[in-house]
Amino acid sequence: MIPAVLPTYSRAKMSFEKGEGSWLIEQDGTRYLDLGGGIAVTGLGHAHPALVKVVQDQAAKLWHTSNLYHIPHQEELAEKLREATFADTMFFTNSGAEAMECAIKMARKYWYDKGQPERVNIITFTGSFHGRTLATISAAASEKLTKGFGPLLPGFINLTAGDHDALQEALDDTIAAVIVEPVQGEGGIIPLPDACLKGLRDMCDSTGALLIFDEIQCGMGRTGKLFAHEWAGVTPDIMAVAKGIGNGFPLGACLATEDAASGMTAGTHGSTYGGNPLACAVGSAVMDIVADHDFLAEVSRKSGLLRQSLEGLVASHPTIFELVRGAGLMIGVKCVVPNVDVVTAGYAEHVLTVPGGDNVIRLLPAMTISDDEIKEAVARLDRAATALEGAA
Repeated sequence: MIPAVLPTYSRAKMSFEKGEGSWLIEQDGTRYLDLGGGIAVTGLGHAHPALVKVVQDQAAKLWHTSNLYHIPHQEELAEKLREATFADTMFFTNSGAEAMECAIKMARKYWYDKGQPERVNIITFTGSFHGRTLATISAAASEKLTKGFGPLLPGFINLTAGDHDALQEALDDTIAAVIVEPVQGEGGIIPLPDACLKGLRDMCDSTGALLIFDEIQCGMGRTGKLFAHEWAGVTPDIMAVAKGIGNGFPLGACLATEDAASGMTAGTHGSTYGGNPLACAVGSAVMDIVADHDFLAEVSRKSGLLRQSLEGLVASHPTIFELVRGAGLMIGVKCVVPNVDVVTAGYAEHVLTVPGGDNVIRLLPAMTISDDEIKEAVARLDRAATALEGAA
């Protein structure tokens, strides 16, 4: 008999009832050091006191009204994002996939309103992940995501990342936009070099194509800048944000310049829940913390400490680990053995990591993780690796 919950996930056996900062706690009190962060969501850790208070205060006042009316917390969050980013305007959603859907629609509507309705094609890259809707799996074009869900939506051209000649050839007058993750997350924590981001910006400028950044996983402070593209000194025309913006409360946003958003007039897009009072009260509080210069400097410092320790871990276990890569507190450790074996061995040591593409384990800890917790995390991964060596 099929379970009451649709069995689309291969779940680990643990079940948590409480979270404290970088720790998840089972009903019997067993504590796990969480290096997965709900897949880069709880960037400020579990049950952050300031966010708990915001939720409690707002929940006692007003949860939801719909977007038929003005929502002060939504406008407050929008102004904070506008002040801190390239964007002039934004649309709030419940998830990253919805933010990407908005970005795709926005790019196509832009060219339709410019009198060039033939400009509908969008270039994407291998190894990308933009969500699980039909449009976003069509964009990523990975068999893992698309098998059995055809026919896929037309209008996406998937290219090999780094193939500049293919990109230049594909950028013709049918291209509405180019979508890229500054740091691929699901694909294996693969940062796009600054020179490539700058080159993409130049290519898009020369052809008029809009440049869309997917910062759903790499944004909101995770790399040591508020958004990862800031390291390259370039800006997009449209950007999708989610995950860390709500620290676990469902919230996403599609940010854009005034020009890129010019086609999105009243009635062209909508959401019942997107940007409701409760979600945006949380998002606004998150912004107050993660946009702070000193906070971001600490993320960079901690990432250096973790990266250095992980390099030592790799060197100590060459039959288990191959290399470390990533940006800030978004780190991938490429494995020699199957990455799921490392994740499972971590469970025995009460440390949680996330598998990713290219046989990596993803380390996406809370940005509030302490130095002592970083030391403890690496010690637990070291014991997990030693156990795998002993079992070989």
